Amino acid sequence: MANRTSSASKTRVGKYELGRTLGEGSFAKVKFARNIETGENVAIKIVDKEKVMKHKMIGQIKRAISTMKLIRHPNVIRMYEVMASKTKIYIILEFVTGGELFDKIASRGRFKEDEARKYFQQLINAVDYCHSRGAYHRDLKPENLLLDANGVLKVSDFGLSALPQQVRDDGLLHTTCGTPNYVAPEVINNKGYNGAKADLWSCGVILFVLMAGYLPFEDPNLVGLYKKIFKADFTCPPWFSSSAKKLIKRILDPNPSTRITIAEIIENEWFKKGYVPPRFEQADVSLDDVDAIFNELGDSQNFVVEHREEGSVVPATMNAFELISTSQGLNLNSLFEKQMGLVKRETRFTSKCSANEIISKIEAAAMPMGFGVKKNNYKMKLLGEKTGRKGQLAVTTEIFEVAPSLCMVELRKSGGDTLEFHTFYNDLSTGLKDIVWRTTDGGKVEEKGVIAGPAVQSCPRQ
Repeated sequence: MANRTSSASKTRVGKYELGRTLGEGSFAKVKFARNIETGENVAIKIVDKEKVMKHKMIGQIKRAISTMKLIRHPNVIRMYEVMASKTKIYIILEFVTGGELFDKIASRGRFKEDEARKYFQQLINAVDYCHSRGAYHRDLKPENLLLDANGVLKVSDFGLSALPQQVRDDGLLHTTCGTPNYVAPEVINNKGYNGAKADLWSCGVILFVLMAGYLPFEDPNLVGLYKKIFKADFTCPPWFSSSAKKLIKRILDPNPSTRITIAEIIENEWFKKGYVPPRFEQADVSLDDVDAIFNELGDSQNFVVEHREEGSVVPATMNAFELISTSQGLNLNSLFEKQMGLVKRETRFTSKCSANEIISKIEAAAMPMGFGVKKNNYKMKLLGEKTGRKGQLAVTTEIFEVAPSLCMVELRKSGGDTLEFHTFYNDLSTGLKDIVWRTTDGGKVEEKGVIAGPAVQSCPRQ
């Protein structure tokens, strides 16, 4: 991947030069970065220490870091190192460029059974290994299944994982988390659950979607959705083989005590077809430095200072390879087209207008909707005046120059509820339709188009 260049200010953290924001949440953001010593591209999860301490989440962050350090598996995103400053924690992670697994479904439809089985085998390999290290993911869903440049599945985001010390005296986990469509019934029931069995249920939902192209449990009403999940009320489509149907029904068993185990899945005839056991290093990992990053007296090698080099104020540029890596499944059309009508926490559009004109248009469209606007060069923060289901809706906007006469605009939900972001985005599109440029299905260019709808995401993290 070529280096991302920019005449705007550059920030360095230790040996890493930070680039564009890849994702953003209430307590952390993930940025693309480059190791200036080796040229290697990485992703850096940046956690705000103050917010973590204010919300008494130190234990959860420590567990997340500990989990990622313990795991060394070809189907799990690798964590390289952890650093900290006085105000932030920096988690350096493997950067993969193949997009999300489910974006392939969005662009070309469901997988054939053999291909679905291949990805399911890799998923089970990863989850089985995590469980063997005492780590439960608890939030397995589409956006956490990535592909590397070779098409190898990588499970990401262990921020909601549970280590053994979270298990209570009854031997069960009690924290309700995850995404509704993928969550096991016993998790929703909130009476305690086995993390391994709950993860396996999510794997079953994922297998169904890979082969069907749609979710087994769907309902516009959350109560109705839960009822279907509790009863395992779903029907396999006719193109599923009988052996695949039997396996999925054994995984999506609403009774965790009779649900199939991973050990039994690995011995299942349907699963074993073409199965290649994973090869990976058996690393002896120390967790001694996890406490150090919360302690300013810790190992000096773990502590860094952010250095910012100021430059002229122009939009950041994005080279062709990085542009492709931002698209879903390396398919540029997915930057611009609505896929499957589902909700994601970010979306993009392109424009042939100047960056300054784009900023003015967004500001003019957002303010009448009750959003305050804060501008920082070619980045904007839109903050809703009303308090929604999960606090105020906050949207971060960033403009990148793709070519001398073409900009890409990225909008990300950085706070609040994802469904509210979806509504906001649909309303905003009315005021921006005159500046949007997109390709049509036939490859011809339209000067005016409709902003791309949020890309595929089944029941978003909110």
